[in-house]
Amino acid sequence: MSAHWEHFPHGADMGVRGVGATKAQAFEQAALALTAVVTDLQTIEAQQPIEVECEAPDDELLLADWLNSVIYEMSARKMLFSRFSVQLDGRHLRGHAWGETVDVARHHPAVEIKGATYTSLRVARENGEWVAQTVVDV
Repeated sequence: MSAHWEHFPHGADMGVRGVGATKAQAFEQAALALTAVVTDLQTIEAQQPIEVECEAPDDELLLADWLNSVIYEMSARKMLFSRFSVQLDGRHLRGHAWGETVDVARHHPAVEIKGATYTSLRVARENGEWVAQTVVDV
């Protein structure tokens, strides 16, 4: 199975899940799932890079910090991202996101994500693949 992202229902909120051959790839896919809650990824051009760094005591909190950092950058820079790269070094994450300024007419943003929660927060190896998931507050 190849790396991919998916959504899963969770009451009024939305679950995001990234799956990959590596933990870093699963984190990248989770960030794509996060962006796909807002808009169609195909409408976002990966033009401008930004860098994100976070550190946390465990994988689950690192995933939440990573996604909350992406949400912060989306809000502060008024951008959407369609490509991610993550490097993990123990409990330290250095990531890059590529995207562009929101164009409401082209992107048709559906919702604003308030934050990644600790609900259903999980980073684990399953069936030979890494899964990184949580629920985001929309």
